[in-house]
Amino acid sequence: MAKIINPKENFIKFLGTAGARFVMIEQLRASGGIWISYKGTNVLVDPGPGSIVRCSASKPKLNPAKLDGIILTHKHLDHANDINVMIEAMTEGGFKKRGVVFCPNDALNEDSIILKYLRNFPARIEILKERHNYRVGSLSFATSMRHLHTAETYGVKFKFGRATFAILTDTRYFKELASFYKVGLLVIAVVFLKPRPGIDHLCLADAEEIIKVARPKKVILTHFGISMLKAKPHLQARLLSKRTGIEVVAAFDGMTLDL
Repeated sequence: MAKIINPKENFIKFLGTAGARFVMIEQLRASGGIWISYKGTNVLVDPGPGSIVRCSASKPKLNPAKLDGIILTHKHLDHANDINVMIEAMTEGGFKKRGVVFCPNDALNEDSIILKYLRNFPARIEILKERHNYRVGSLSFATSMRHLHTAETYGVKFKFGRATFAILTDTRYFKELASFYKVGLLVIAVVFLKPRPGIDHLCLADAEEIIKVARPKKVILTHFGISMLKAKPHLQARLLSKRTGIEVVAAFDGMTLDL
């Protein structure tokens, strides 16, 4: 029998590092989201396509029935495709009314990504608003200002005791971003190697500007599009470390950080 991971362990696990349509569609990288476990509380951020499969294939195995919360930063399929199956799994088919789903308003009310019959399965659904504080079990987190994206989108910032960790999700670059993301550990969704005007995603130069202003202790790049994959994310991370003086690493599918 596969080992179920100890819920008391503190870790962050990348169930996927795919960004944009084609990397997701071809599964050049997985798209399962980010699992966070802290003091017995388990939260899944952005369960994209294959999230339930990645949980099962994880070593050690991650049990979705142990989830206490699911957070959607926005409703696009590469971030939210598996939200319904993960709600089913978290609530054991709806037989256990438990867990919290956090999502922007348009994930429910405009071209809803969450099926209506599932909405009574969790203990509650909380609507994310900009610059608000939320809590689930041992985890507290805050939302950013609204990002510049084609769906209602918010980044999230967690507190682990005195430590801080943030996920800077999809957005067009704007200079105010760095003010929210001054944290110890910063995860940045970097889809493009070079700027793509008119497309609301960050490129590597955008990430560099944010890092220089926010000055986190460590940065993890993820959510890679084709151009980033071709440029070898681990190499680009190494070069970015040299240019900024900040430790920068490229995430890979299954990467786990011990908290």
